[in-house]
Amino acid sequence: MVRKVIKRHHSSPIKQKILLMLLGGYALGCSYTPGQQIRTIRAISRGWKQINKDKLSRIIREFYNDRLVDLIEEKDGSTTIILSELGKKRALRYKIDELKIPKQKWDGKWRVVVFDIPERQKQARSALRNKLRDLDFLNLQKSVWACPYGCQDMIDFIVEFFEIRKYVRYMVVQSITNEAELKRHFGFY
Repeated sequence: MVRKVIKRHHSSPIKQKILLMLLGGYALGCSYTPGQQIRTIRAISRGWKQINKDKLSRIIREFYNDRLVDLIEEKDGSTTIILSELGKKRALRYKIDELKIPKQKWDGKWRVVVFDIPERQKQARSALRNKLRDLDFLNLQKSVWACPYGCQDMIDFIVEFFEIRKYVRYMVVQSITNEAELKRHFGFY
């Protein structure tokens, strides 16, 4: 019963936004190019300005009590807030729900995801299928899905999130027999 209350408690839009902004700070540390870093800084900065400071303080205390963040006291008296592993997982769960493949000009290649996930991980298998469906992949066979748009980074993120890397393959395919169904589904006819 308590677990359900906590889960709903952290799903308010403002709390999701704060967790995602903290995740953005983590992403900043993982950014390799100045362009990525600048975009991340701008997005985080805009987000922080929109949040009431008293409300932010209260939410950060709640996150600390629920072990979603760690607070580090610095020598200069300031406090650094970082996402805990639990906080990262919670933020990524919100992030994965927002994933969409941007529509782009088709390059004539198909992106195919195939998987063979064991029965003991059927929840992850079901979650992957649902996410592929949400991303507008077309189901060709039980564990074979196709899409015309480049999305390898997104698929990598999803399989890492569900911890099923070794069971999933991503392919870029030049042609598929009977591809008329695919072309019709994606509006290329």
